[in-house]
Amino acid sequence: MAIGTAGLRAALPAPLAEPLAGWEEHLRLQRDLSEHTVRGYVGDVVSLLDHLVRRRGAGVADLDLATLRSWLAQGRAKGDSRATTARRAASARQFTAHLRRTGQVPVDVGLRLSSPRRHRTLPGVLGAEQAREVLDRAGRAGDEPEDGAATAVRLRNALVVELLYASGVRVGELVGLDVDDVDRGRRLLRVFGKGRKERSVPFGAPAAAAVEAWLADGRPVLAVPDSGPALLLGVKGGRLDAREARRVVHAAVAATPGTPDVGPHGLRHSAATHVLEGGADLRSVQELLGHASLATTQVYTHVTVERLRAVHARAHPRA
Repeated sequence: MAIGTAGLRAALPAPLAEPLAGWEEHLRLQRDLSEHTVRGYVGDVVSLLDHLVRRRGAGVADLDLATLRSWLAQGRAKGDSRATTARRAASARQFTAHLRRTGQVPVDVGLRLSSPRRHRTLPGVLGAEQAREVLDRAGRAGDEPEDGAATAVRLRNALVVELLYASGVRVGELVGLDVDDVDRGRRLLRVFGKGRKERSVPFGAPAAAAVEAWLADGRPVLAVPDSGPALLLGVKGGRLDAREARRVVHAAVAATPGTPDVGPHGLRHSAATHVLEGGADLRSVQELLGHASLATTQVYTHVTVERLRAVHARAHPRA
């Protein structure tokens, strides 16, 4: 039976376990990365250090380029995708850079580690009319009479879908919102993105109406003494879980005939697509989405090709 990450980590000798623990603390306390991101980085490096032990390595000074390359090659032989290989290489480079920066090794061997370029894949995208229909259906009451709790859940679900599409925020950013993060007068969200970087994101009148309905007639019904400041609540009164938010989006989209099956990231992609098609510049979309690099945002530019062709056809004398 395969040994899990926790078992592999427990088996590491102290000269490897201690640098790993120091790096993990650096990721959490100094870089303020999310728990999910930290787990991913650490899991990759546990695998790398286990590979080093199997190659008779005793400490981080034994970590060389050949070990890094053979570790990635072993993963590829076991079926790792290009994206997984690229992620694992990035984790290793983060670790070796930390070792060099903290004086634990004389050189950063990860600097020479290359990895395959990840294929930029995008989720399905809703057309503007499809998005409008999904949003309309999400907020609409059914034929069956509702009690207070059912109405509250419907208002919450409508707000989940409205805000994800209106603002383009990530689902983790959405469920992390507190009531005070919503500036109802200026229609702005205060969002804490990756690395706890703060940004302000606007939302429109329909989403504002959904916020008001939820705060007036939904949240008070589900709130309990332990709810705290969370904007979105689950049925037991705790902060809404990201998995439940994803389920809400998939259900809303599935209820609209003819739409591709998209989740929260698909709504984010749809928002970016429609803003670009409406004429927004790339840097504004970068700010909206909270991308650290413009190169990340550029993956969305393919959606403007049809609009560019239409402009060319209208404007170019030889079109």
